[in-house]
Amino acid sequence: MRPLFTKRHHTNDAFSFFDDMCAIAKEKKGESISLDYTTKEGIELYRHSASHIMAEAVKELFPDARLAIGPAIEDGFYYDFDVQRPFTPEDLEKIEQRMKEIIKRNSPFVRQELGKAEAIKLFESMGEIYKVELINELNDETITIYRQGNFVDLCRGPHVSSTGKIKAFKLLSTAGAYWRGSEKNKMLQRIYGTAFLTKEEIDNYLKKLEEIKKRDHRRLGKELDLFSINDDAGSGLILWHPKGAVIRKTIEDFWRDEHYKNGYELVYTPHMARLDVWRQSGHWDFYRENMYSPIMIEDAEYEIKPMNCPFHIMIYRSHKRSYRELPIKFAELGTVYRYERSGVLHGLMRVRGFTQDDAHIFCRPDQLEDEILKILDFTLYMLKTFGFSEYDVYLSTRPEKYVGTLENWEKATNALKLALENKGLKYEVDLGEGVFYGPKIDLKIKDVLGRAWQCTTIQVDFNLPERFDVTYNGEDNKPHQTIMLHRALMGSLERFFGVLIEHYAGAFPVWLSPVQAVIMTITDSQIEYAKGIAELLKKEGIRAEPDFRGEKIGFKIREAQLMKIPYMLIIGDKEVKAGAIAVRTRKGEDMGQMKAETFLEKIKKEIEEKAIYN
Repeated sequence: MRPLFTKRHHTNDAFSFFDDMCAIAKEKKGESISLDYTTKEGIELYRHSASHIMAEAVKELFPDARLAIGPAIEDGFYYDFDVQRPFTPEDLEKIEQRMKEIIKRNSPFVRQELGKAEAIKLFESMGEIYKVELINELNDETITIYRQGNFVDLCRGPHVSSTGKIKAFKLLSTAGAYWRGSEKNKMLQRIYGTAFLTKEEIDNYLKKLEEIKKRDHRRLGKELDLFSINDDAGSGLILWHPKGAVIRKTIEDFWRDEHYKNGYELVYTPHMARLDVWRQSGHWDFYRENMYSPIMIEDAEYEIKPMNCPFHIMIYRSHKRSYRELPIKFAELGTVYRYERSGVLHGLMRVRGFTQDDAHIFCRPDQLEDEILKILDFTLYMLKTFGFSEYDVYLSTRPEKYVGTLENWEKATNALKLALENKGLKYEVDLGEGVFYGPKIDLKIKDVLGRAWQCTTIQVDFNLPERFDVTYNGEDNKPHQTIMLHRALMGSLERFFGVLIEHYAGAFPVWLSPVQAVIMTITDSQIEYAKGIAELLKKEGIRAEPDFRGEKIGFKIREAQLMKIPYMLIIGDKEVKAGAIAVRTRKGEDMGQMKAETFLEKIKKEIEEKAIYN
């Protein structure tokens, strides 16, 4: 089923959102509707209609198939089916062809309202057990269905006026998917597709998908020997190989240096704590589905940490604090563990154990907005350094399950809102998507292909300071409750690394590259000279590797290019005689002959400036 409307809408686009809601209301009254399919809401409606056409085609070709759900998603749609065997590529071709026939029929999408009992009876008669399950969970006494020709589906709508309105579509792939995302339920077969207004848009999208495949961090991670995931160790747990570890260390060193410059103090905390800590923090009540089962140690239950915040609070409370000390900023590259279902694990992007670039700021109420502004400035600087300058920004508001007073929620939300407006950042409101203890700003970085990735989060918390009695002595020498800011700039180091791999297609900027230069000899007679060049570079901190193998130089160059090494330093008899090196880049540019000291000056400048070209 499709939700009645999406939660996100632009703060400055209220009239467009209102028009869409009016269109839905008109459809309920039986009036025709007109939506702009170039808007987010319009294209979602268009694609959701395409998913219904696909479901009709599947039912015509596979009459025993049972329907599950078929929503529009970013860039496309999918539908889950209960079928006797997985779909094959040949099946997708047949389904596509049948969809074209259904589109030619130009059957109208007809909305109908039924009583709950009547709707259950209808879907039971068709053997649609998944639709019956969904209806039984609805509180509504009036159920909406949609018909197109002989096909009927449970749906809130709206849809395009008829099947003939779908102009361009493509079925992309199949995958297994557990019903409702739970391994305890039956495995269904999911078909992914996409729909656009023109064939040209489809063609451009398919080209983009090919580029995404080339940049897949899982493939590049293996090819470049950066990381692996071993089932013997466990799903969702990352093994960092030496080259990946070099990049991680470079990121961490930069992170630590910049945090010291920005007034943070680094801390380290344990990987577990007594379960009572997580009960007091509220995580056990509000976050339990993302936590692992406690373990018994002697006579107490312990829980591996899903968050670092209670530990930072304990450090803050280790002695009394004065208003003069605030703000106090604790930062930690803290590894946390969260339960994720196996079906949603995805390389580095969705894991069970990850390191968060976490920090908590303890401040007075009068410091709140200023500290949020500082975090935003720090965030934009850090992300720009890694080559990201485009973002999607969201302000997430109070969810249904929350703690704390409405007054504090309003204060916190307003502080975040004012900070965003002060920085001139465009944002969308994400209704009800705040964490249980406070509202937040989420910042998603856009990669070179325009894809958005969750990265920075800034959360205001009045709740934990109250639960743990986190206070400071004010000017009146009386205790006052501290305000706590949670923030992560890169988010998970694992996910951020995955995004970096795909953003740069593995060709990292020089300062991040695990190997920055490779020294190649043409024959054995240059080895002694080449060893001196290698030693010089390493002494200056350049990550240089020798390649003195007896292979042809063209083969060595090609291998270095495949490994995305920024510079190749080629040494033949001419270079030995001239006391120089011949420099090539991984892009194939021949920079000619130069002194080793000249190259050293060039590469050190790139590293120091953290240049993002090459």
